[in-house]
Amino acid sequence: ALLQLKEAPFEDLGFAKLDHHRALRQGAAEVIYGAGKTAAQIVKIAETLRSGGQQTILITRVDAEKAEAVREALAADVPFTYFAEGRIGLVGKKAAPRREGYILVATGGTSDIPVAEEAALTAEILGNHVRRVYDVGVAGLHRLLAHLDDIMGARVIIAIAGMEGALASVIGGLTDAPVIAVPTSVGYGTALGGVTALLSMLNSCASGVSVVNIDNGFGAGYLAGQINNMEG
Repeated sequence: ALLQLKEAPFEDLGFAKLDHHRALRQGAAEVIYGAGKTAAQIVKIAETLRSGGQQTILITRVDAEKAEAVREALAADVPFTYFAEGRIGLVGKKAAPRREGYILVATGGTSDIPVAEEAALTAEILGNHVRRVYDVGVAGLHRLLAHLDDIMGARVIIAIAGMEGALASVIGGLTDAPVIAVPTSVGYGTALGGVTALLSMLNSCASGVSVVNIDNGFGAGYLAGQINNMEG
C-alpha cells in the first residue's frame, strides 16, 4: 500500500504538475521555486498543496514585491512569513526539528549571507536545528578558530564562500562531519561569477567535502537536512 502511495499520480494545474506524494518518497514535500513564476501562480500552487494536506510550504527565490502580493492573495487565516535576506517565503510554520543535532552554516564574508540565509532557512523550515557563523573567512583565520566548539559539534556543516572559496577546505580539515561547500558569485573579475570558487572547492584537499552549484543555498540546506536526519 505504501509503495502504491509513493507511485500515486500528480495533480495537473496546467502550468504546473504538483507532486503530493514527494514527502513519502523523499522525506520532504514539494518546494516552490519562485523565480519566473507570477504571484498568482505561486498562490494557486500553495493553495493546492495545502488542500492536499501539506501544511509547511517553502518558496525560494521570491522577491519582496512578489512576496507581498502572495501574502495579500492568500486567505486571511493562512500564515505567511517572508525572510527578505534569504529571499524565502514560508506558508504555514517551520517543521519541528526531528533530531537534537544541528547544522552549522558558515560564510567566508558578509556578502555571502544571502546565500547562507537561503541554506539556513531551508534547513530550519524542513525541520532542523541550525547555527550560524558568519564572516569567518581565511582573510582572518582567527575568526573561524574562535568557533571550534561549534564546528566540531556539528552533524553537518555548510561552508559558503566566494572569491577563491578556501573556507570549505579549512573547515574540512577541522571536523569529522560532512562538509557541503557552496561557491558564491561574490568576487572581482577573475572570480568569474563564482566559477573560481567552484573549481577550488571541487579540488579541495580536505576529505569529506562535497560541492553544490554556485549560489545554491537551497540545495545545500536541503541536502544537509537529509544527512542530519539520517537514522543510525
